[in-house]
Amino acid sequence: MKRFTMKDEKFICEHCGKKVLPLKYTARDHCPYCLYSKHVDIMPGDRLNNCQGLLKPIGIEKFRDTYKIIYKCEKCKEIHKNIMAKDDDMDMIIEISKM
Repeated sequence: MKRFTMKDEKFICEHCGKKVLPLKYTARDHCPYCLYSKHVDIMPGDRLNNCQGLLKPIGIEKFRDTYKIIYKCEKCKEIHKNIMAKDDDMDMIIEISKM
């Protein structure tokens, strides 16, 4: 099981430039507007990954009663998955699901 360090921080999205506020019910791990993330963790919340590449959303998959966003790092090409947040742009989720 992955170790999880709670990091629910505000940030400026490096892809779309929008200000992203903390999620307040779990850790914020991607932009709710463009859905991009950043390759900063080895284990969730540890901020120990040296890659620092942008994680581009490339797909969606069903996960329990929600969905996971599938990412590919634009720098190192690793694939990652994150659970979607309640405030994610559903139009973007639908668009990515068509990929």
